[in-house]
Amino acid sequence: MNFIEQIIEEDIRQGKNDAKVHTRFPPEPNGYLHIGHAKSICLNFGIAKKYNGKCNLRFDDTNPVKEDTEYVDSIKEDIQWLGFQWAAEFYASDYFDQLYLWAEQLISEGLAYVDDQTQEEISKGRGVPTASGIESPYRNRSVEENMDLFRRMRAGEFPDGSRVLRAKIDMASPNMHFRDPIMYRILHASHHRTGDKWCIYPMYDFAHGQSDSIEGITHSICTLEFEVHRPLYDWFCEALRIHHPQQIEFARLNMTNTIMSKRKMLQLVKEHHVNGWDDPRMPTICGLRRRGYTPEAIRNFAETVGVAKRDNIIDVSLLEFCAREHLNKVATRTMAVLDPVKLIIDNYPDDLVEEMDAVNNPEDPEAGTRKVPFAKELWIERADFRENADKKFYRLSIDREVRLKYAYIIKCTHIVKDEAGNITEIHCTYDPNTRSGMPDSNRKVKATIHWASVKHAKKAEVRIFDRLFAVPDPDNCEEGKTFIDNLNPDSLKIQEGWVEPELTLEKVMKIKYFQFERLGYFYADPDSTEEKLVFNKTVSLKQ
Repeated sequence: MNFIEQIIEEDIRQGKNDAKVHTRFPPEPNGYLHIGHAKSICLNFGIAKKYNGKCNLRFDDTNPVKEDTEYVDSIKEDIQWLGFQWAAEFYASDYFDQLYLWAEQLISEGLAYVDDQTQEEISKGRGVPTASGIESPYRNRSVEENMDLFRRMRAGEFPDGSRVLRAKIDMASPNMHFRDPIMYRILHASHHRTGDKWCIYPMYDFAHGQSDSIEGITHSICTLEFEVHRPLYDWFCEALRIHHPQQIEFARLNMTNTIMSKRKMLQLVKEHHVNGWDDPRMPTICGLRRRGYTPEAIRNFAETVGVAKRDNIIDVSLLEFCAREHLNKVATRTMAVLDPVKLIIDNYPDDLVEEMDAVNNPEDPEAGTRKVPFAKELWIERADFRENADKKFYRLSIDREVRLKYAYIIKCTHIVKDEAGNITEIHCTYDPNTRSGMPDSNRKVKATIHWASVKHAKKAEVRIFDRLFAVPDPDNCEEGKTFIDNLNPDSLKIQEGWVEPELTLEKVMKIKYFQFERLGYFYADPDSTEEKLVFNKTVSLKQ
């Protein structure tokens, strides 16, 4: 049990909020969700489920300049893909009328005023935490003048940036958020839901707590950067005398070799360092989905990371471990050769084609078996042969035996090279008595390698991904450089390989998750066509 659950269980024990639990997930629709949001989703929806409560989805759409329905749709898709469903769908814009009335209430009670200062003047006037700020020259306007100006702001009489509405709290507070925070700013911008109805928009701190209150949220769970905002959250609820949810903060997720800033991710996309928000190298949920991570793996990762009170950095290898754990259980096995060299079995009949029985998933007996065609000429991985092998190399070499997976034991006799000295053919003989069910099928050799029939295998494009950034902390840059300079130039390699012939477009898009035996876990990319299958490498078989 984490510390948030302890707080909730104590609230239930005391009968607080009628012993009900109501959470919410409140993303701003200004970008795609990432793995950090996934942790918050799992926490908010998971707590609601654990305590038979509800979790709302509420879009914090208070900045029309940056928000779009594209992001709204992607967020809903990501949440449902992770396995959650919201009790109700809301938008902060649903409450614009009520928020405006509450702003007028605070003006009428002398708790808010219209300020004509520029943003630069306001920032300068707030000062520093160790010294009091300077009160605005407009701070003591009359209620009547403030109300008139605020209504004229709403009516569109003033240009952007010319005036703001500020709460009148305490310019000497050590908490900078208490130094007369801005409640409304003028933005003559069309909103994706309300159109041109409004030209003034509430700030996050004025909209968030009140939105929680309207929805009857009991526990407003957010990340640690909002801890300093909590006194302001409380102040607005108390000043307005409305339902007061409890804000609880937890440590956000930080992960090595990646970034979690929407602004920086947007830069990566706009400058074409990646191929869109769903690039499999991105930490976005849609990127992880396209790479081949399963919802179960991400939920398990969030649970394993847990809920902490202090920020820390999680090694990305933990996420990869969670992916392996689940994919090992569900991924369909198949054989693929990604760096091929031709293997010719000289004593195998020229026209013979056999069908070898292969196991679809040894972790799932109900997954059954499949037939894999076997013939005289095969593709094997170039790395599975070494011309001059030492004693620690157990795979194929001249005069050495290995087993071909699901098939026979072979022995290399000689090789053929081109003019540049590259191996073009590996020749061998096979022992026909070593296939499963034959007299010598149990004869032991030190290695087993995979293969694909030259005559039958299907060509595929395989995208091999590495960490997007070459260093654990991309934001830790040398002077004069940015996080862009820490990009890994080898984060994507594209290879052409050979896969089993039974992998049709319809089949791979239905199965999606594969283990290329001995190579790693792969995912069928949506770019796949009948003419060319495309697979993304999710993770290796071992760390």
